[in-house]
Amino acid sequence: MKSSLYIPLFLSVILSCSSSSPEGNNAVTPLPTNPVIPVKQLTDTEALDQVQKDAIKYFWDYADSNSKLARERYHTEDPNFESNIITTGGSGFGLMTIVVGVERGFLPRAEAVSRLTTALNFLEKADRFHGAWPHWMDNKAGKVIPFGTKDNGGDLVETSFVCQALITIREYFKNGSTTEKELAAKADELWKGVEWDWYTKGEEALYWHWSPNYGWEMNFKLEGYNECLITYIMAASSPTHPISAAAYHKAWARNGAIVNAGTQYGVPVVLNYNGATGSVGPMFWSHYSYLGLDPNNLKDKYADYGVLTQNHAKIMVQHSITNPKGWKDYSDKCWGLTASYTRNLDGTTGYTAHQPNNDTGVISPTAALSSFPFAPTEAMKFLHYLYDENKTKYVGIAGPYDAFSPQYNWVTPRYLAIDQGTIAPMIENYRSGLLWKLFMNAPETKQGLITLGFHSSKYGF
Repeated sequence: MKSSLYIPLFLSVILSCSSSSPEGNNAVTPLPTNPVIPVKQLTDTEALDQVQKDAIKYFWDYADSNSKLARERYHTEDPNFESNIITTGGSGFGLMTIVVGVERGFLPRAEAVSRLTTALNFLEKADRFHGAWPHWMDNKAGKVIPFGTKDNGGDLVETSFVCQALITIREYFKNGSTTEKELAAKADELWKGVEWDWYTKGEEALYWHWSPNYGWEMNFKLEGYNECLITYIMAASSPTHPISAAAYHKAWARNGAIVNAGTQYGVPVVLNYNGATGSVGPMFWSHYSYLGLDPNNLKDKYADYGVLTQNHAKIMVQHSITNPKGWKDYSDKCWGLTASYTRNLDGTTGYTAHQPNNDTGVISPTAALSSFPFAPTEAMKFLHYLYDENKTKYVGIAGPYDAFSPQYNWVTPRYLAIDQGTIAPMIENYRSGLLWKLFMNAPETKQGLITLGFHSSKYGF
């Protein structure tokens, strides 16, 4: 490798110093002030390995040192910013990311088991509200940190992301060493402690929040379609505190009104995306529930979930190709809108749920990278766009930065756990189906899906 990069430059020096000209030997060609060393083009496999390794760093190198769970965010320009805040949902994604690292040989298995054990012991002692963890907690004792004034209790949706991970951990380690079996048993105990039925308020519906101070005042019913599909599946799968199928059909599916016969860019949208009538929502709606839930050949009376997730990605790609607002560089290799950091109009950094009806010219790398199972060709193009063409600009210490905008020559050198946490798992599902196999073959998952009326020829129910 060194010869191909440096010999041409070396030869140019020799030739320039020995060349003759009408002006004599003093007229030599000067060396370039800043010689450019060509960037090595990665193979597809090398690129996939690299981005998985990089994303894993967020949950390994930059994990909270006490709990071993995920920090809510990491600002490279201010590493101590909100460093005491542990994010529940992002930690769930991080737990699954570590499983991927172990399976790939990117992380030492014994140390990973030790860290996972520390993390689960922390979750066991942390604040729980009828079994549900809060959205945020402190990194010392797991005490709730309010996400909002009234959001200071249980967060059922974030809890479901953790439970998805707990089942995955249990299934991965249950036949391992004594220490691994103990870890699997701890994961099983923790997820079975969630009182899903409490969060129905006695109705045929699930509610997002409950507070010991404010009760049900937030009153956020889980109605589709958004990132909360996994919450209903976890609740129906619980062997200790299950909900009825009626809650899924009446609330989540809105008695069938969840179905949408419309199209965008000629592609069926399949379901009604909350707040995006006739369009699709942010890309994370096809990620958070599907780290463990395999949508391929998964159907109920409302959707074919393989088609749903693939169409979501197709519409997102086509939106970037069509580029109705004329943003710079949008194409089939530079695409992906989801909730992430964003560039405000005044140039400062904010946060928004990017989607076709809220396109501010900002690309969120996790949107495309976590869509590998659904749009592999375009996701691979984006991966090479990042690592072969723009690595020095858009990739940092823990993988791709959270957001960037070619239009404004802007990038935020920051990370969010919920965005970084879906990259390695979803790429692994594309590469091997690892997490899908673990989660979908768990007996409780199968029974829960059957209870709700799902069918999967792939998993035999």
